[in-house]
Amino acid sequence: MSDALISSKAAPVRFEKVSKVFGKDVVAVDSLDLHVDAGKLVTLLGPSGCGKTTTLRMIAGLEMASSGRILIGDRDVTKLPATDRDVSMVFQSYALFPHMTVLENVMYGLTFSGFGKEEARSRALTGLNLVGLKGFDRRLPSELSGGQQQRVAVARALVLEPQVLLFDEPLSNLDAKLRRQVREDIRAIQQDLGLTVVYVTHDQEEALAVSDEIVVMRNAAIAQMGTPRQLYDAPNDRFVADFIGEANLLDCQIVSVDGDEATIDIDGFRHKLPSRGLPPGPATLAVRPSRLRIGTEEGIPATVAKATYVGVRMEYTLTGGFGQVFAVHDDVDQPLEPGAEIRMAFAEKGPVLLPQP
Repeated sequence: MSDALISSKAAPVRFEKVSKVFGKDVVAVDSLDLHVDAGKLVTLLGPSGCGKTTTLRMIAGLEMASSGRILIGDRDVTKLPATDRDVSMVFQSYALFPHMTVLENVMYGLTFSGFGKEEARSRALTGLNLVGLKGFDRRLPSELSGGQQQRVAVARALVLEPQVLLFDEPLSNLDAKLRRQVREDIRAIQQDLGLTVVYVTHDQEEALAVSDEIVVMRNAAIAQMGTPRQLYDAPNDRFVADFIGEANLLDCQIVSVDGDEATIDIDGFRHKLPSRGLPPGPATLAVRPSRLRIGTEEGIPATVAKATYVGVRMEYTLTGGFGQVFAVHDDVDQPLEPGAEIRMAFAEKGPVLLPQP
């Protein structure tokens, strides 16, 4: 199994007005249009019940679409069973056989698919090498860490040389430090082999770290799709702003618009930023915690309600006429004390205007 062979099989995925209805009226996915380019990692992100896992399962053939078309490459797979779709799925639970060695686990799908024992063994060893587990073939799953078990599950999927590789919450069973390492491993394998990957998670940081594009889902539909930076820096609405990373949402007044630049007012403090097509009047300002400037000479009056030291930074809760905001600051040596009266302003780049709901 060569790297070139794997990457040459990568195929795009396309949804055309795909819906999934359970029972008579439970709409899990509503008229979804989606295109995943070959060789890209696209993450479906959203809260529980938004339709992301159902979408993934429809690609896999584990759920059948109620209407619309699903294409993998140029092939319409809408009505095909999972066994005929040329996709592999890595589940949240890993689903390793505890009585089989690592090698036997990776070989299992190959032998089930009709490969001879020697070819299955050769492919399985190559797969283990690809995920950094060379020499682990004789171990049992119980002798591996959680991250190593996840890599075995990835190797088992890779050796089948799928057109599309699917991940369903693959890191949810790992601790925070291990999640960071394994997500880097998955991203490196995907990029090295040119795989088409559709990845489901509810973890915003995980999605930002691994994705070429992120599809934010809400209420069975797409709220916004774009690159991690596009979604983080330019969300379309309050939901996306608040779901992709943390965002403070402040009521403001657009007092004037000059070309593409708006001047806003919050508690008498004025700030200029891109208007994003909004007219004068009430609006919402979305500000990331790192884009708040605290302790400035000019700005909005605020009170430090809470100060928390988290090692690499200080975290502050600030209150004022605007309500409450969350801010972070790198100065851990001279922290602000709770009760301190300060002023806060905004970074020149970062805050974005959103329409009022």
